[in-house]
Amino acid sequence: MLVDGEWRIDVDPSTDESGEFQRQETAFRDRIRDDPDAEFPAEAGRYHLYICRACPWAHRTALTRALKGLDDAISLSLVQPERYDQGWEFSAEQPDPLYGDPYLRDIYRRADPDYTGRVTVPVLWDTERETIVNNESEEIMRMLDTEFDRHATRDVDLYPEGYRDEVDRVIDDIYDPINNGVYRAGFAGSQEAYDRAVEELFDALDHWEAILADQRYLAGDVLTEADLAMFATLVRFDHVYHTHFKCNRRAIHEYPNLWNYTKELYQLPGVERTVNVDHIVRHYYRSHAELNPKRLVPIGPDVDFTGPHDRDRLPGGPPPALQDGE
Repeated sequence: MLVDGEWRIDVDPSTDESGEFQRQETAFRDRIRDDPDAEFPAEAGRYHLYICRACPWAHRTALTRALKGLDDAISLSLVQPERYDQGWEFSAEQPDPLYGDPYLRDIYRRADPDYTGRVTVPVLWDTERETIVNNESEEIMRMLDTEFDRHATRDVDLYPEGYRDEVDRVIDDIYDPINNGVYRAGFAGSQEAYDRAVEELFDALDHWEAILADQRYLAGDVLTEADLAMFATLVRFDHVYHTHFKCNRRAIHEYPNLWNYTKELYQLPGVERTVNVDHIVRHYYRSHAELNPKRLVPIGPDVDFTGPHDRDRLPGGPPPALQDGE
C-alpha cells in the first residue's frame, strides 16, 4: 500500500484480532453525472477505466461497460493478473496508455501525491482533470449504468424504475456473505473466522439457489446490476474460490439453478469477452504466496460456461438489445 505517497510492503494488515478479514474502504468517491454543469460531467471520450481481468470488483464495471455498449465512450486498459510486492503493474504488452507508468500506484500518486491506502482496481480516471474520479466498484457500475445512456450503443437499463429498491437490497444482501464472503474464508486468520465465513457463504448460496428455482434473476424477472455483482463471484468460484479459498462444501456447477443462471449470464452478448479464466487462475494462485507458497497453478477444473441452460423456462429475460447477438 501507499503511505503518504511512499510504497510500503510491510503495512497491509488484512485481519483483525479475531482473525476476521477486513477490507479497507475505497478512498476516491466522486460522481460522474449526466449534467454539463457537473464537476464530472458524463462526456464520451473523457474517462478511462483501469481494470484487471482477474478481479471480480473490476469485472462488474467491465460487465456494465460491455452490456451498455460503452466501448467507444469509455476507454479501458488492463494491469497484469499477477500482483506481487510492487502491486498492480503494467507490462510491455499492455502498457499504461495514458502516461506509460510502470505501476498502478503511479496513477494513484498522480491523483494524490500524498495518498495513503491500498492501490486497487477498478479505477475510473478523468483524462481532462487528470485525477481519479472513483475507485469503488459498485459506484462506478452505477455511474456507467445510469449516467451514460446518451453515449451507450445498447438500450440496456440495469437499474430500472420499479426495481431499484430491490436491486439495492440484493446488492447489499449478497455483498458480505458471497462477494466478500469468499475472501473472508480465504484470508481468515483463525479457524473460527473461517468456519463462520464458510457457513454464511453457503447459507447464502443455498438461499439464492432456492430463489432462482422460480425467479429468472436476483431482483425479479429483469437483468440488473445485482446480477452482474453476483456473476463476477460465481464465474470465478469453481476455478479459484472452491479450492484456493477453501470454499469447498460445494462447487457452483453442483447447484442446478445457480449453475444454469451463471451460464445464461455468461452467454449474454458481450459478457464472454470480459471473462479471462487464465488471468483469474494466474492471479489467485500466483499472487497469494501466503496461501500458495510455491505458486503452483492448477490445471483444472474443466468447466464449460457455454453449454445449454434452462433459464428460458422462467418468465422474463434479458432486454431485447441483448437477445440479438453482438
